[in-house]
Order: sequence, then structure tokens, then C-alpha cells
Amino acid sequence: MSTTSLVKGTARPASAPLPWSGLLALSTAAFTAVLTELLPAGLLPRMAPALGVSEARIGFLVTGYAVASFAAAIPLTALLRGLPRRPVLVGTLLGFALSNAVVALSSSYALTFAARLVAGCAGGTLWAMLAGCAARMVPPERRGRAIAVVLAGITLALSLGVPAGTALAGAVGWRTAFGVLAAVAVLLVGWTHARVPGSPGEAPHARVPLARVATLPGVPAVLSVTLFLLVGHQVMYTYVAPFAAHAGFGRTGLVLLLFGAATVVGIWITGVLVDRRPRAALLGALGLCAAVMPTLGLAAGVPGVLPVSVALWGLAFGGAPTLIQTALVDVSGPERADVATSLQTTVYNAGIAVGSLTGGVVLSGPGAGALPWTALPLIALALTVVALNRRNAFPSGRHSS
Repeated sequence: MSTTSLVKGTARPASAPLPWSGLLALSTAAFTAVLTELLPAGLLPRMAPALGVSEARIGFLVTGYAVASFAAAIPLTALLRGLPRRPVLVGTLLGFALSNAVVALSSSYALTFAARLVAGCAGGTLWAMLAGCAARMVPPERRGRAIAVVLAGITLALSLGVPAGTALAGAVGWRTAFGVLAAVAVLLVGWTHARVPGSPGEAPHARVPLARVATLPGVPAVLSVTLFLLVGHQVMYTYVAPFAAHAGFGRTGLVLLLFGAATVVGIWITGVLVDRRPRAALLGALGLCAAVMPTLGLAAGVPGVLPVSVALWGLAFGGAPTLIQTALVDVSGPERADVATSLQTTVYNAGIAVGSLTGGVVLSGPGAGALPWTALPLIALALTVVALNRRNAFPSGRHSS
């Protein structure tokens, strides 16, 4: 086997190390964004008295962030696509720093809410950029692993960062916790400027209209897989506590810990497979997710079945976003990845919202026992789309461009 590969006519060692410092800066940015988004959810009792509002209104600080992220991803990415990428990335980090600093200092709920909207806009722009930035830092044959490294920041934030941030707030105060997040964002500005390579924005004559990016061969299939998987996943994940109680397993914290730990393992396995067998890895992940649902529906009450099933579910789901996003960058091309990923960011958030709403309707009607049977056909649809789109969206090998 040759030890070099040709990338744009230049010999590049196939075994060249990943640009770890730059990728870890992007991963830390993802970690910071997730922690910024979700930290208020763990601090409701502490923040509410300080801001003079109910705990429900503190919960709206998470909702406002999510809505702003959903609404801003596409228009802001389209507006900024002509600018050099690194300054835009630095701008999003400064947005997080400003927002978290205001939250740390503010005694006004209105001002705090406005700061959260700023963070949401920064988050929507950041999510649209991360995969493209990672892809442009490596040759095509290392693209999947680079994206896996960056997206691992999301998994680590969910499994470790949010509990750690909540614990820090309990020890030193919630304002200090947000102040630490602001300081981390400022440090990330320097790290990003030093280690993430600059790349130009899209030249006016080369910009593909948004509608054309959305209809590039393979893009609709990747977006539909994103939607089906997230709706199905969120139907179950949002209401895992009442489902565990329904199954007679009252230790919800243990269930979530098992899921989070398994997603970390799933990310690691995906990093090994994504550049070698992307199609097989995604089919395996979706197939395992689908297989877990009827197991939960039929046998969750059997001792040991629920925790094992949840661990397998986390293992499968942990790597799926990386595999899907890598497929999207492949079919759109790195030069259009920011715009394509902004579409996926919107679809991803829509899937979370629709899945949570659907699960709530099911829980209020047929009950918790129906949740896995509601999720199953949606995940099966995602699996079917992947199976039927070998040629354009989910080929067996990696694209070389």
C-alpha cells in the first residue's frame, strides 16, 4: 500500500498526524457552546431567587437560546459566508464570552434573557462552521476522524460538562460558573487564532444559492436521516425518566450516566471507522438503535434489560451525528460545508423540538410504554434512507474531494 496520497496534486503522507491543537480548540468550542446552552437547566433553584422570577422562567433561558440558535443558523451563515472563516469563528467565541459575562453580572431577567439570545445566535453560527473548519484542516481521507474529534466536545459536555458545571455552581455560586465560562471563551479566542488555520470566505462568483445547496445530490437524503433519527431519538430520550419508572427502574441518574458513558465509547469507535467504513458504521449504528427500541418495548421490566439496552442505545447514538455530518460534508464539499451544515443545524433543532413534542403527546395519551414503539418507525425510516442511498449520499468509501 502506498504511503502517500495525492490531494490537489500534492503528495501528502497518509500517516501524517492530525492537527490536534487546532481540532481540540474546535472541540473545546463545541464543549463551551453546549455547556453555555444547558447550564441554566441545572441551576433553576439558584438562579430564580437572584433574578426575582420563577424557576419556569429560568427554564426559558434554555428555550430562548435554542430558539435563537434555530432561527439564526441559516440567515447568519448565509450573511457571513463571504467573510474569512477564522474571524467569524472568533466572533462567535466573543459572543459566548459577552453573553456569559452579562449573565454572570446581571440582576435583571430581561437583560439576562437578551444575553442568552446573543449566545443562541453565536451558537447557531458556530454549529454551522465546526465541521467545515475541521474538514478544511485535513486531507479528505482524514476528514471523518477530524470531525469526530471536534464533535466529541458535544458528547463530553453532555456526559461530564453539565454535571461538573452544576457542581461548580453549587460550590462557588452560579455567577462564578458563568464567569468561568466567559473566561474560557476568551482563552479560546487566542487558542483559535493561533492554531486554527485561516481560510477565505466564498467568493461572490462561486457562491451557490442556499436552495441549490439544499438540493445538491445526496444533501436531501442526509438531512432527512438527520430529521428522522433526531425525532425518534428525542421521543425516547426526553422522557427516559418516566419510561424508567414505568419499567420499575427508578434510578434515572444511573440510566443517564450509562447512556452518557456509552456515547463516549461510541464516539471513539466512530473515529476509528468513519474514514474506512462510513456506510457500514452508520448502518450498524442505526440498526442497533432500531433494535434497542422493541427490546425496551417488550422487555424493559426484565431485570438487567433496561440498563444494558440504554448502554447499547448510547453506544449506537454516540457516533451517529459524526457519521451523518461527515456524509454531509462529503456530498456538499468542504467549500460549501458551512451552508450545508447550517441547514443541518436547523433540521437537528427541529428534530429535537418535534421529537420532544411527540413524546409528550404519547406520554399523555397511550403512556410511557408506547414511547419505544413510537420511536422505532422513525429510526427505521432513517435506516431505510441510508440503505437506499448508497450512490449519492452514503457510499461505501469516502469521497476524494
